[in-house]
Amino acid sequence: MVDTIDAVGRDRETELLLAALDGGTHIVLEGPPGTGKSTLLRAVAHSRSVGFHFVEGNAELTPARLVGHFDPARVLADGYVEEIFVDGPLVSALREGGLLYIEELNRVPEETLNVLITVMSEGELHVPRLGRVPAEPGFRMVAAMNPYDAVGTARISAALHDRTCRIAMGYQSAADEETIVERRAPVTPDGWRGRAVELVRRTREHDDVRTGSSVRGAIDLARIAVSLGAARDRPVDDWHVGLDAATVSLSGRIKVIESSRRTPEQVVRELYEAVFGPEPSSDDDGSGDGDASGGARARPARAAQG
Repeated sequence: MVDTIDAVGRDRETELLLAALDGGTHIVLEGPPGTGKSTLLRAVAHSRSVGFHFVEGNAELTPARLVGHFDPARVLADGYVEEIFVDGPLVSALREGGLLYIEELNRVPEETLNVLITVMSEGELHVPRLGRVPAEPGFRMVAAMNPYDAVGTARISAALHDRTCRIAMGYQSAADEETIVERRAPVTPDGWRGRAVELVRRTREHDDVRTGSSVRGAIDLARIAVSLGAARDRPVDDWHVGLDAATVSLSGRIKVIESSRRTPEQVVRELYEAVFGPEPSSDDDGSGDGDASGGARARPARAAQG
């Protein structure tokens, strides 16, 4: 049984992933950042007690880093013998029959991807001077990619798509995201936490925003608000504490469209006021669940955008 504490709101995706692994297929998990792709796979690997080999996909991932290499110092003394070969994550996963997880697949150079295509097609790898490394039962490659990020990425070849199955992973529901924040951030008031999640979710729909924040933004918002409130001797739901925490947490995560004249900070404040209400007057302490902070007069999401 997969640990549902880790894979919040991912029952369907868990079922599909387990079925695909049992069916002997290699899989691509496709979705925006912060949707729990690596969390889901780690939970699956833990539930099956199989090896989990994590690889960060980037332009520096060469075939040698993925496959492994002979120890240069020992080659001079012993020559190219199997005992001095340093296994890379791919060879380790092949030998153990484990899961090879490649994050950001579309950032991996084509030369390195070609190594994976060979393994997926033949179930084995031929390493110069080492020889044949067969895949032990259970070996699977699972990769993740963000289809919405075009910076520093390359198109995945038809050959690789033809050898993998795809599971699309969108954002979880508001209730699921609130549960994630509750479990991964310090204790915060229930009503405030729900509005923090709503604020983050609205960044994904704003007309001036090309890329919104994942639930990680809500987690950091809650963490910073707790710390900042303690530093200022103010409650977590203090209006100004929340605004500053939201600005720090979200302004670097959202990407404003190029044609917009607005800054990320302006967008965050607009959305914050839409969810938490307008800035309280000077004779209001800015905390509590009234109109100034509690969203009783919160505007609809579309009205906030424009």
